[in-house]
Amino acid sequence: MTSPKPAPTRGQAAQAISHAIVRVMRDYTGRGPTKAHTTINDNVVIVVLRDTLLKAERSLVNDGHADDVITMRRRFQSTMRHEFIAAVTEHTGRKVEAFLSDNAIDPDVAVEVFILEARDGREPAEPAADPETS
Repeated sequence: MTSPKPAPTRGQAAQAISHAIVRVMRDYTGRGPTKAHTTINDNVVIVVLRDTLLKAERSLVNDGHADDVITMRRRFQSTMRHEFIAAVTEHTGRKVEAFLSDNAIDPDVAVEVFILEARDGREPAEPAADPETS
């Protein structure tokens, strides 16, 4: 008889979320960010992504169309939101109560924020971990 698989540590969950978010972005846009950093703290998961813009988007920014690029990025994020939420739910074992997302052009940074439902008191919070993947 095999024993149940132990729950992942907060650091392992953060790394898995980083990889999942990058994979989803790559699947939707053809290219994922080059860096992802996930922090899990109590009821909040924050994913900071760097080097997210596509070559075509950089060209549009250089031609003065940064607002159009931000608008398109928001549309991408709206389309990807269900898969982002599913990844966070899978790797934290908790339901996502709210999802917020935004981008900056200079520097090329995106942030995905997930607010988790409050714990039901069954388990104490673990200390935060900050793994970074490249």
